[in-house]
Amino acid sequence: MKKLVIIRHAKSAWDDPFLTDHARPLAERGFRDAPRMAQRLKMQEIYPDAMLSSDAERAKSTALITAENLHFPKNKIQFTEKLYHASAHGILNEIKKTKKDIHTLFIFGHNPGFNELIDHLGGDIDNLPTSGQFGFKLDIDDWSEISPKKAKVWFFDYPKKIG
Repeated sequence: MKKLVIIRHAKSAWDDPFLTDHARPLAERGFRDAPRMAQRLKMQEIYPDAMLSSDAERAKSTALITAENLHFPKNKIQFTEKLYHASAHGILNEIKKTKKDIHTLFIFGHNPGFNELIDHLGGDIDNLPTSGQFGFKLDIDDWSEISPKKAKVWFFDYPKKIG
């Protein structure tokens, strides 16, 4: 049994029109929501064995804040450009590279790829909001076996969710 937690980056800032999309930092709301959402994972005792993140600034910051709140070593987060603007297929390819001994993987990135991935694996949402978290339990022994037939929705959480 493997567990996948898909985490969309926190709210990003649009203050500087000269910044590239890749370089956009978190907005004030993002800096507020990211640690709160990490604490919700902590309250549910959901901890990663590995973290994989887009190398875009807003995704990196979200991953680093989450790691800090869950006491995960920041130097063990794997950052990759392959998750920036990735399709569901591209994201799956990166997940499939995860080592077999990793049981719970956190992945940080972007829409629309994350929406497509959640839909592909059998999740039913219109949109994964910023700082949103979507978990799947996977009936697999190796990450290369990930498929919709082996995925079950575990949870869906986001900053404005009540209860």
